[in-house]
Amino acid sequence: MTARIQFKTTTGSAEQTLQLGQKIGRLAASAMVLALTGDLGSGKTTLTQGIAQGLGVPGEYTITSPSYTLVNQYPGRLPLFHVDLYRIETIEALDDIGLYDILAEDGIIVVEWADKLDAGILTEYILVDMKFVDEYAREIHLSAYGLPAEDLLRKLSNVSEP
Repeated sequence: MTARIQFKTTTGSAEQTLQLGQKIGRLAASAMVLALTGDLGSGKTTLTQGIAQGLGVPGEYTITSPSYTLVNQYPGRLPLFHVDLYRIETIEALDDIGLYDILAEDGIIVVEWADKLDAGILTEYILVDMKFVDEYAREIHLSAYGLPAEDLLRKLSNVSEP
């Protein structure tokens, strides 16, 4: 499947990456998967923290990378499922952590290190590829696959840059 809608931006700081995530969280109107890719330290967790804020996840929850727990769930306007596949080494392990069940949940599912997934596991989602520009700046390219993802990216493109 080819992405029909794409959105590209550059953030100049962690704060701007957080603000982009807040916009995504505020604009999310229905269940959706965001598949995050990028090098270690490229801002995937910072973006997820912003998404959580945009979804209204209460402030008493600290959004951290679930590298050891693999999955964290947070309450919000839509529930947030934060999945980290960094330590996953086999496809069988995806079933062990309940990824297929999580993907069926009615919420926002953010998957860090989504490039570890086999093609075809995700059908409707937003691919978020994050690249280093320099120590502070990140180039963030979002590609929509499926109508809900396209709708969110259309709305995001109508909102001012972070």
